[in-house]
Amino acid sequence: MKPHSSLFVVALACLSLSATKADEKLVDHVNPFLGTAPLTDEATIGYDPPWRVWAGLTFPGASLPNAMVQLSPITEFGSGAGYEYEDDKILAFTHTNKGHWNLCHIPLLPVTGEVDADDFASAYSHEHESASPGYYQVKLARYDINAELTTTLRCGLHRYSFPAGTEKKLVADLARSNERVRDSLIERDGDSAFRGFQRAGEKVYFYARANHKIASIDTVQGREHSVRVLTFEPSRKPLEIRIGLSFVSVDNAKENLETELASQSFARVKRKASDTWEQQLSKIRVTGGTDRQVELFYSCLYRCFLWPALRSDVNGQFTDDRGNVVNKGFRYYTLPSLWDTYRNKLVLLGLLSPDVAADVIQSMVDRGEISGFLPTFFHGDHAAPFITGMYLRGIRNFDVQAAYKLMLRSATEENRRARPYLTEYMRNGYISTRRTRHPHVETRAKAGVTKTLEYAYDDYAVALLARELGDEETYHTMMERSKNYANLFDESTGLMRGRLRSGEWVEPFDAQQPYYEYMYREANAWQSSFFAPHDTEGLVALYPSHEAFEKQLDQLFSLPWNPQHIARNVSSFIGQYCHGNQPDHGYAYLYYWIGKPEKSQKLLNTIMDRFYGMEGGNTLCGMDDTGEMSAWYVFNAIGLYPYSPADPAYIVTVPIFDEVKLRLGDTTVEIVKRGFGTRIERIRYGMRTIDGYFVPHADLASGQTLSIETRPAD
Repeated sequence: MKPHSSLFVVALACLSLSATKADEKLVDHVNPFLGTAPLTDEATIGYDPPWRVWAGLTFPGASLPNAMVQLSPITEFGSGAGYEYEDDKILAFTHTNKGHWNLCHIPLLPVTGEVDADDFASAYSHEHESASPGYYQVKLARYDINAELTTTLRCGLHRYSFPAGTEKKLVADLARSNERVRDSLIERDGDSAFRGFQRAGEKVYFYARANHKIASIDTVQGREHSVRVLTFEPSRKPLEIRIGLSFVSVDNAKENLETELASQSFARVKRKASDTWEQQLSKIRVTGGTDRQVELFYSCLYRCFLWPALRSDVNGQFTDDRGNVVNKGFRYYTLPSLWDTYRNKLVLLGLLSPDVAADVIQSMVDRGEISGFLPTFFHGDHAAPFITGMYLRGIRNFDVQAAYKLMLRSATEENRRARPYLTEYMRNGYISTRRTRHPHVETRAKAGVTKTLEYAYDDYAVALLARELGDEETYHTMMERSKNYANLFDESTGLMRGRLRSGEWVEPFDAQQPYYEYMYREANAWQSSFFAPHDTEGLVALYPSHEAFEKQLDQLFSLPWNPQHIARNVSSFIGQYCHGNQPDHGYAYLYYWIGKPEKSQKLLNTIMDRFYGMEGGNTLCGMDDTGEMSAWYVFNAIGLYPYSPADPAYIVTVPIFDEVKLRLGDTTVEIVKRGFGTRIERIRYGMRTIDGYFVPHADLASGQTLSIETRPAD
């Protein structure tokens, strides 16, 4: 064959491949089971765990993006997301989920025969289980029932195919959820409907309609609690249960049901759910990469949009923090997991679903105007970088003046709802640690080092918004306070270290010992000492030279983990760096500041390859934390990362894909990798060469091509 003929055939093959890729459904690349299985390999974990390592704490069930309903199987109540891949029995299907040991409301399970309230769970096999975005299916082996689940925003649709000739029953186990249940009710409403509520952390109302007539609703008493058993009149059709939820009232749950679900067929609802996810996932299209990388990418992208969850009904009503039923003209959402997700996931939410991000912020403002302070989550004051970062990226459809007023109050008035120990922080420039003779991982204290570093960053976020809104005095005050992180830098160790009220350093000091809240929050000194995303140049300047800083970084990523140091959610290490938890997720980029980004890229590639889809493909190296772990992968896979989420800019890395099309509203930006190396040679945006390694959000929003030219590392 002549050379030009050969090239023609190759070109046709490439065109055919491109067409195939374009025709593929992105939902088919999603593995909803990612993160449901635990880590078991001791070498990967870093120690011999005396318990089940938490892993992803994800759920495989059906939901829509940021929906009220997450309809998913439960294998163990009180176990994070309630589903643990290695379990062999399903206890129920519940209608809310997050992955943090709460929710899991309204448990239902189809059964046959006599019901034992203490033993009605069914065995199941992964060979007879499947899931895709918006759909879940499993064969309940004990009853030979094929269960299928799909959802709308506020409703769940169950379809149960029973064996021919068996009596169809449904167990409502309303005494259980992932939280302590205080009260519940289920009652009949006509021939084929039932309604009620379950009150745990929140009061969740439901209204359900079956396609079979209800013969009876009976109470079956067990040793510890009772269940309600619905028995249905005979029918050859599969049993379908349509259930609407509301956090306002049964009437609203019924309205949600009638508006969103009505009498639509199971196939139609499933298809619409899949189409909704396809539209969401198609906001980022990738070309190139291995099959594994593509599956991980879209599985992670999917996982990023399951929380925060909707809490307002189709009529706009929601129950506010005073317990009042209100309608304020925006969609009300749950509080985001700020400590975990402000770093990256909430930035991704703003990029791809800016309308949702705006309503999440407005929901936070609504809570803040009731309590007096913006809500926090777990640690720090990270509503500040979230709100500032969204506003500076052009998301303006929320009350920014009300948000800023609350941000400023949280930053200047001590309150347990906002910033504990703020008075001490403002007076001394740091939060002290108490003297403890023999501290251990469970020692309880202020987590003073972590709080100091995080408050300093939050001050910076307040400063940025103050400047944008014209409050120059606050800008200068907060920028000055943002330098407080340096007050805990110990030159003798090159690490951030706890100080007593007297100013003395904490003794004894073991830099490798992890703590839950003594000096550091869920981390050790190595995992806490490089957090200054707003002033990394200042952090580097604390060391005698760039060479000294590089040597310290090299130790961070090379000092072996001591297997005697065990903390339940601190696992999966590269040296002292822990990718199994959030605090040090920004550290791999630090080599950029000493002119060696190729060392960062080597680490980033190792993390993406080693810590995602582990041990058979369903395991993450640590808690997904409502999408933070997943968002880290998504951003790095496309070559961008919000190193400082309050700043409207992204550090550029080498993507794992050849081409990425990122849709930002009506604009699409193309990210193209040129070359096959891990060292960035040049970054061009449109016709302009970028000076440095950061690309502003405003540039991306203009929709030109970001070209990342690479060559092999030396």
